Formats: sequence, C-alpha cells, structure tokens
Amino acid sequence: MDAFPIVIKGSFEFKEKSNAKVHTLSLCAMRKAFIQLHIAVFLAGFTAILGKLIGLNEGLLVWYRLLITVVTLLLLLYCKKSLQFIPFKEALKIFAVGLIVAIHWVTFYGSVKYGNASIAVVCISAAGFFTAFFEPIFFKRKIVLVDILLSLVSIVGIGIIFDFHPQYKVGIIFGIISAIGSSLFPIFNKKLLIRYSPATLTLYELGGGLLSLTILLPFYLIQFPASYYLPTVSDWGWLLVLACFCTALCFDLQLNALKKISPFTANIAYNMEPVYGIALAFIVFRENQLLDAHFYLGLALILLSVILQTVRVWLANRTNYPAVAVQNA
Repeated sequence: MDAFPIVIKGSFEFKEKSNAKVHTLSLCAMRKAFIQLHIAVFLAGFTAILGKLIGLNEGLLVWYRLLITVVTLLLLLYCKKSLQFIPFKEALKIFAVGLIVAIHWVTFYGSVKYGNASIAVVCISAAGFFTAFFEPIFFKRKIVLVDILLSLVSIVGIGIIFDFHPQYKVGIIFGIISAIGSSLFPIFNKKLLIRYSPATLTLYELGGGLLSLTILLPFYLIQFPASYYLPTVSDWGWLLVLACFCTALCFDLQLNALKKISPFTANIAYNMEPVYGIALAFIVFRENQLLDAHFYLGLALILLSVILQTVRVWLANRTNYPAVAVQNA
C-alpha cells in the first residue's frame, strides 16, 4: 500500500520535469525562430537600398533576381542530393504563391523607383493590417480586435506620409500593393511548410515566380518601359548580392521561422523593415534631406505599432506559452 503513493509521487515529479524540459526547449525554439526572423527582416530592409543601386527597370530587376536565385538554389540542392520532386498539382499551388511573390517584388521595387527607398519600406508595414483580416479568413479563425487596432496605427502612419507627400503618390500605391502580396505570402506558406522543406518550397515558389514573370513581363514593359535591358557590370554585382543573401538566405530564414511563429507575428516583425531600410537610406542616399516632420510622425506611429505588438507577443509567450505554441503551430 505504501508503494502506491510513492509511484504516484514519482510519476508526478517525472511529468513535471518532462513538462519543464519541453517548455524550456520550446522557448529556445521560439527564441531561435525570432532571431532567424529578424535577420531575415534586416536582409529584407537592405533590398530597398539594392533596388536603388541597380539601375534596371523594376520588372527586369526582379526577373534577373529570380533567375539567379533559382539557378543557385537548384545547383545547391542538386549537389547536396536533397532535390525533392513535387507532384504536378501540388507544384501548381506552389507556383501560384510564386506569382504572388513576383508581384510583391515588382511592386516593391516600383515603389523604390517611383518614390524612394524610405517610402517603399514604410508602405510594407501595411502588411500587418491586411494579415489581420486575411489570416482569420484562410485559417477559419475569429478576427482578433487587438490585431486590427495595432495594425490601424501603422495605417494611420502611412496615411500621414501619403497626405503630406503627394509627389510620392505612385510610389505609395505600388508600396500598398506590395504590402498586400507580403501579407498573403506567409499565410499560404504556413500551410505548405507542413508538407515540404523550406529549401524545396523556396525553389518551387521562386521557379513559379520566374515562369509567371517571364510571361507577364512583356505586357508590364509596355506600360512601364525600360531604358535598357541588359544589366551593367555594377548591376550584376548588386544582383548577385540581392539573389544570394537577400533572397535565398532570407527566404530560408523566414520559412524556418514560420514553423514556430504565426503569419501575423511574422508580418509585425517585418514592420521593423522600415527601421533598417530607412537608416540605410539615410546613410547611403541621404534621403533624410528629402523628408519633413510629417514623415517622421508617420514613422513614429508605425514604430509604436511594432513595439506594442512585440511586447504583446512576448508577454503571451512568457505567461501562457503552451496556448501560444498551439496557436502558432
């Protein structure tokens, strides 16, 4: 009879230790995912600078970016013998996401070309607003009012910039379209990552983007003509940096992070992109001389949204981690 309480006590102790160990490992995994995500965000912020340094038309820029990245990934996966073949019907779904990525990039660099690097990265912060609506629709969840309110703070910030900088109207419109694409990409990838590795998914998506853009590019160039079509020596150098580091590496980091982090949280983290992008734009191009107090007011609201959401997610993970883990799984 004395053995029964001892066994029960031992099982409880074992269970508590196991739960504590799992909880610690889960927190470490979340921390690693956040680090990966923010490295990807920094690389994404640098792409706006590269978009300004590369003189190609935005459509051609993205086409060459995709071409270099797809060839590089294909060679790497082949050499590692980790090239995975996906059934045709599934590949078509992934290609469709690749089309969204291509549109997102073309409109992002359009925002850089017709506005400037600062305007382009600021507009991307609207992605959180669109995700707050799209994610509940696609995952069949209730819309979270707090997500909407936090995202609206960013939208108000963009509205202030738009209202007081009409000369950047076309660039801002391109930027908002880019933000819509940015909000859809992680939502669709969240489902696809369950079945495929990040590297394989990246290859097929960017391959689909390359194929789609190859078909659509002639029509785009009719509306937005290019001054030249073949990259210069300088263009090739920056394109290699853009493709290898800011595309292949950035995608891999982001997709790995999405295994542990929700699409909404990922897009909120990507609202830090303006911080990195604008800081680099100020240093490299001295764009601070072109912007007034209204721009900084709008930027302050965007940063406020980022800080509040970051604190909210951190507190949720600290006080109720298991529930958050289930939600983000």
